[in-house]
Amino acid sequence: MSPGLSGVGLLDFGSRHPPEGAVSVPKRYPEEFRRKVLDLVAAGRPIAQISADLGISDQTIYNWRKQELIDTGQLAGRCRAEQAELTATNKRIRELENEVAILKRARELLREPHDPKGGTRP
Repeated sequence: MSPGLSGVGLLDFGSRHPPEGAVSVPKRYPEEFRRKVLDLVAAGRPIAQISADLGISDQTIYNWRKQELIDTGQLAGRCRAEQAELTATNKRIRELENEVAILKRARELLREPHDPKGGTRP
């Protein structure tokens, strides 16, 4: 652990490694944790050092930094607010498409002549 990171309050989230043989699932870090990591980067601390000290991928930190530049308008791309809105909209579209499919199937079932005895009466 780097002496410069003690007392920063970041070490509670780092160094979580899955058991051997387990599938690694991307983690969601609290916004406060991300903000503190980005503050360390802005203060000039090397990303490799932060990554090693906290047990998180350096690529994760690079991604956070890139997204921060997008969110502040310094880099082209979708800000997190736009991305959240797009995700919610796409989810709603999928829900509506499922409802339409269910209603179409129900309409088909109601249109078919149904004889509970299986007969073929005219």
